[in-house]
Amino acid sequence: MMIARLAFTLTLFSIFAVGQPTANWRTDLSKRSIELSELKFGGPGKDGIPALSHPKFEPIAGANKWLDPKEPVIVVGGPSDVRVYPVQILIWHELVNDEIGGVPILVSYCPLCNSTIVFDRRIDGKPVQFGVSGMLRESDMVMFDRKTESLWQQITGEAIVGTHTGKRLPMIPSQTVTFETVAKQYPEARVLSRNTGHSRQYGRNPYVGYEFGNQLMFPVRTPSLRGVKLLERVVALNGTAASRAYPFSALRKVPIVEGEYEGARYVVFYSERGKSALDAERLAESRDVGAVGVFVPENEGMALSFREREGGFIDDQTGSTWNLLGVATAGPLAGKQLKPFPHTVSFAFAWLVFRPDTEIIRPSPNLKRK
Repeated sequence: MMIARLAFTLTLFSIFAVGQPTANWRTDLSKRSIELSELKFGGPGKDGIPALSHPKFEPIAGANKWLDPKEPVIVVGGPSDVRVYPVQILIWHELVNDEIGGVPILVSYCPLCNSTIVFDRRIDGKPVQFGVSGMLRESDMVMFDRKTESLWQQITGEAIVGTHTGKRLPMIPSQTVTFETVAKQYPEARVLSRNTGHSRQYGRNPYVGYEFGNQLMFPVRTPSLRGVKLLERVVALNGTAASRAYPFSALRKVPIVEGEYEGARYVVFYSERGKSALDAERLAESRDVGAVGVFVPENEGMALSFREREGGFIDDQTGSTWNLLGVATAGPLAGKQLKPFPHTVSFAFAWLVFRPDTEIIRPSPNLKRK
């Protein structure tokens, strides 16, 4: 047993300590759900990409001075406490440990997968801080908790090595939209400040050309793409059954899609507005790639169906107008909010390599329902 444990420790050192010989990992390698050889170095070592743990915020008016209206931001909370996390900051830090409405949250963004996911960062009921390990698995960020240094897969929220192996962090509803979208709907929202305590080129993209290139920066198992490109954006429905994903290229032609998944109805809203964070050197100069929202299409027990109207969405039942955030902005239901439907937006390869059971759907322009 002692020899086996020593072998584990040496393997851990060889994987975790390349380029950082003084690293001191406390991860329990006897508990794991993957082969350690699946872990790859992404360049920076442990905490080389510094997660934010004491985030500062500023009002919308202050952020207006440095955020382009069409830049992508992550929106969490609502309606009385809305937090906005600009991707131009997350691209340099990848994780933000925060708290909203009394709930400890972890805002995560993996640029290589273009996956933005927010988690409840409580483990066994207690809040835990997270950091960036510097390792990748299938080109996706591997996070670690600072209590046990267990390793967690970002796109699934699952612990894959260490004490907490097999546990999953619950997802918190979030949405990535343009800054102007959230500023218009929530003028009292608070925006993550560039005053992070770190010197970074916020507003610049260190992954120039990545989104519209034709190859990955790190190798992955070749997923079955089924007609989508490796770096094509998809919105995937989260659930226990075989997943379902819609490519953005299809949603540009059919910006409203309604369907049923695991016994629950959903509607996908798509807007063409929204810049890529992984295109031009300056985010403000990047091309539009669009943004989505996925919701439960009902209000107080009344089922709703939708159609397009002047860049927005209108329900057939009451004639109310809705925006990309799922908020009714005019009509009898003005002020009402649709319940978010669990989903993940990422590059196709990233979702499909972890969920190969996913059904890729390209809805017909003549049929919005699936």
